[in-house]
Parts: sequence; structure tokens; C-alpha cells
Amino acid sequence: MNYPKDFNKLIDFYKSFSGIGDKNAERLAFSTFEMNDEKIKSFADTLLNLKNNIKNCKICGNISDEDICSICSDDSRDKNTICVVEDYKNLYSFEKSSTYQGTYHILGGLISPLDNVNPDDLNIGSLVNRVKDLKNPEVIIALTSSIEGEMTMLYLKKVLSDFNVKVTRLSYGVPLGMNLDYMDVLSLNKALDDRREIID
Repeated sequence: MNYPKDFNKLIDFYKSFSGIGDKNAERLAFSTFEMNDEKIKSFADTLLNLKNNIKNCKICGNISDEDICSICSDDSRDKNTICVVEDYKNLYSFEKSSTYQGTYHILGGLISPLDNVNPDDLNIGSLVNRVKDLKNPEVIIALTSSIEGEMTMLYLKKVLSDFNVKVTRLSYGVPLGMNLDYMDVLSLNKALDDRREIID
């Protein structure tokens, strides 16, 4: 389709978003074009504010508008239970259930030698520092059931074995290769409730 140059650039921008295909990108581009000047300015300001004001929590790595996110700063949360997830989307999948009352730790990816992602590239060192200061903590490894997820889980188990920490994983009811952010709340709760300790 021979759209104007700037319109095509907008379509390509939307297509770069995860889960947005050609048709949806076109619809979003038309919707954006049809916004009045006030909405366009508000949209642009929102994007700029997002980049300028949102940061990573210094404790868990979650997105936050403060140095410490609302979960880590909540005194009612169980600080001795840490659920390790790959990214922010997985964290908010758990939060939608409103049943998990521990804290989180975001790795920022999975170990993947083929993609040149090594343990040093992930947020693992800060996890080790966190458990050092806790008494009999539990670390729940809630990662995608994939080769990369399993590799990361085994690495974490090895790293944490030097400390007095219980390391568990989600139950095997999580389908192989399923991204956690696509699971329904009930299935995710069941996998969390039925978690089991990782045995060497």
C-alpha cells in the first residue's frame, strides 16, 4: 500500500511492538492520525513522561516512578518470599490474581548462549545480595518452561545453594513453552500453590 512516507513510518513504528501485526498497525496509525492536536500533544507528553519518570526499582527491578516500587515498599508483603520472573509482564500477571503476597525479582531475560545472553547480563547478583540479608527465605522460580527457562532455573539453584534458602518452582501444570503472561489467573494461581522444591 502506497501510504505517504510519514504514515508508513508510523505504521512501521507500531509494527515494532510485540504482538502488533500489519492490520493492527494500520488501524493504530489511522486512529493516531485522526486525533486532534490536543490529543496528539497529550499522547506525545505521555511518551516523554514515561521515559523521563519511570525507572527500575532498586530492589527488585520492577518499573516504578519511585526509587523503590510500591510492592517492595509495602510492609504487608512477605519479604522472605521472592518470586523470580523474567520480566515486568510476568510480574503483573501474578499481581492480577491478588493472591500472592510475597515480593518479586525481575531477571530481565533468560540465559541463552545462542542469543549471547549470559548470567552476567541478567539481574542475578542483586538477587544473591537480597537473600543474604533474609532469614530462611524462599525463592520461587517462575520462568517459562523452555530450554532457556530450565537453564536459567538450574543456574539460579546452583548460585543460591551456598545460602540457607529454599528454592521452589511452579508446578509442572504450566504448559511447555507457554509464556506466563498468557496464562489465565486461575491456572497461574494453581501453579503457584502447587509449587515444589527443586531437588539436585
